[in-house]
Amino acid sequence: MAKKAESSLKNMLLALTFIALAAGLALALVNNVTKGPIENVNKEKVAKAVAKVLPQHDKYTIDTVIVTTEKGDVKMARYTAVDANGNIVGKAIESFDPNGFGGKLSAMVGFDAEGNISGYEILASSETPGLGAKADKWFQKEGKGNVITMNPGANGLKVKKDGGDVDAITGSTITSRAFCRLVNTAFEAYNK
Repeated sequence: MAKKAESSLKNMLLALTFIALAAGLALALVNNVTKGPIENVNKEKVAKAVAKVLPQHDKYTIDTVIVTTEKGDVKMARYTAVDANGNIVGKAIESFDPNGFGGKLSAMVGFDAEGNISGYEILASSETPGLGAKADKWFQKEGKGNVITMNPGANGLKVKKDGGDVDAITGSTITSRAFCRLVNTAFEAYNK
């Protein structure tokens, strides 16, 4: 029979160190294996969102824009779509607002050449299922809070409760405000 190790501080520290190293190595290996596939899925998700929110186009270019928000300067990806003649037909902005009810709300927001909202696609949300999670459909053309074809202009989008024109999601005003703010931030990036 094997001799049982003595229960001492030294033995406990050695055992905990070995367990921590093994767990750390296992996590590093899993992270390394899944990193590439996760990046590919995210790139595909963004590409589909750009295609969905932009007006008909032949190709697009990508650049980065710095937008000043209440929280400081934020870097955003901007996708500028052109037709066969090289004319700009619209821009899509990957925008976010950190103050949704459940945390960060991010979306791809598309604008036509005149600055009217041509579409949006929620990219990430931690909003409450059945309430704030309705943002993916609520503000679409067939939704109750339709923002499609609206132009944020100088005053930006606001929910009706704040003196604006956008119907807030029932029971989810915080998410609706976050959505309006992220669209306004996207519009600022569109204009730069």
